[in-house]
Amino acid sequence: MKVLITATLLLVTFNCFSQLKTTANFKVHNRSLTIVNERGVSVMNLSEADNDGVAWLTGAKFTNGNIELDIKGKDLLQHSFVGVAFHGVNDFTFDCIYFRPFNFKAADPVRKVHAVQYISLPKYDWELLRTKFPAKYERGLATPPDPNGWFHARINVNGKKITVFVNGESTPSLGVEQIVPANGSMIGFWVGNTSGGDFKNLKISK
Repeated sequence: MKVLITATLLLVTFNCFSQLKTTANFKVHNRSLTIVNERGVSVMNLSEADNDGVAWLTGAKFTNGNIELDIKGKDLLQHSFVGVAFHGVNDFTFDCIYFRPFNFKAADPVRKVHAVQYISLPKYDWELLRTKFPAKYERGLATPPDPNGWFHARINVNGKKITVFVNGESTPSLGVEQIVPANGSMIGFWVGNTSGGDFKNLKISK
């Protein structure tokens, strides 16, 4: 049984640890955030709703380095978009790496290559990027995880270069160059239209 608790999330910023203790440590846009305990691990849950939603980590800043976390969506077609927003200027202007778990093990080869996506909002959403640059900003996963289970993601940002690794694999699942310069430093959990999602074990390092 999930019990609402005061959670502790370890955030590594500039190689120093600080603790986030309550939902007050997040600025949430277009979602509600619940912190629960599952087998002794604190899990951040964003609710389902129309349009995109994000939970920004208040006081955290990120421009370059590594973002690592565990993510869980679900195998429900077009209703599970889960990831991380970074370089945030506000609730509508940021870079984002996100996953479509319902495509992880899709039998349709077209859907299967739409597993991990980079976008740069507000201008460069997935639809524009897919139309103008097919297969450049989204890829399939070589070893797809359980679409209903937890998977680990590491996002490395080094200047304009953004590289995504899934479940500890040494070969990147996605490698892209940032489309527009990073003007912001906000970072947070992101979910897409009609989606909710679970997040845990977030670590940020420079």
